[in-house]
Amino acid sequence: MAANLQAQTNAQVSADSIAYQLQRKKINSMLDMRKVRFGQYSQSLNEHTGIFGFQTKGDIRRSNDILMDIVKTDDNIYKELKILLEYRAFQQRQIQSHSKEAEAINQNYVNLISKLRQQNAALKTSVQKVHTMQYIYILIIVFMFASILFLISRKSKVKV
Repeated sequence: MAANLQAQTNAQVSADSIAYQLQRKKINSMLDMRKVRFGQYSQSLNEHTGIFGFQTKGDIRRSNDILMDIVKTDDNIYKELKILLEYRAFQQRQIQSHSKEAEAINQNYVNLISKLRQQNAALKTSVQKVHTMQYIYILIIVFMFASILFLISRKSKVKV
């Protein structure tokens, strides 16, 4: 049963670890995408397609659109980070509960071993008492047999 529990826990931890790693990869890819978009934003700020090297409304709109994409990406990154932190908290709770279960199982084993040792000691004492009683019974039987022989031999001497 403990091995089955251990196997289930290991499978769950493995699945959670895979989910955690996938979540990390997703966040890292989002961060890479944000980095690219920020580079595009910096580039768009330097673009001046207007007359005399000024920025046009179109340039400013493109910059603002890129900036809005960056903000949306940031929002998504925050959401995914929250999920990642929830995975981490879940893993920590799971490890703590597994630790408590293992500790309880170990304590039960210790209690069982202690109980079995006490029973073993009681059985040894009981066996020792039985051996002592057997020895006493044998002595009594031998004494009775000797007494009977003594009485028989005494009775035979008296008749002679």
